[in-house]
Amino acid sequence: MENSKKMVKLTFEALEDKKGEDIQVIEIKDISVIADYFIIANGSNSQQVDALVDSVKDKLGKNGYEPLRVEGVRSASWILMDYGDVIVHVFSKEDRLFYNLERIWRDGKTITKEQLDII
Repeated sequence: MENSKKMVKLTFEALEDKKGEDIQVIEIKDISVIADYFIIANGSNSQQVDALVDSVKDKLGKNGYEPLRVEGVRSASWILMDYGDVIVHVFSKEDRLFYNLERIWRDGKTITKEQLDII
């Protein structure tokens, strides 16, 4: 659990560094066995989506975390990065609105940026 909390903080920072839009952290550990956290963000264009993904990979990689798998890189409109207990979703703005993962996972607990410092 401590590792997943550290990954969440690092991921949030990496997405913020590249100006990720509307970064959301949803704690799902009590409602799903898939992961402990979903992190959702979007970029304003495909280049920014790529930059967000690269930033997360670099920051987590430098801290010893490698993704189990990354899906969707070719389309650059929804990229899923699976780090086991933490799953990162980076969307184009349009796809994020279309898929609306926040609505699907609304039973999870939303973690604010301020709460990241205390989890």
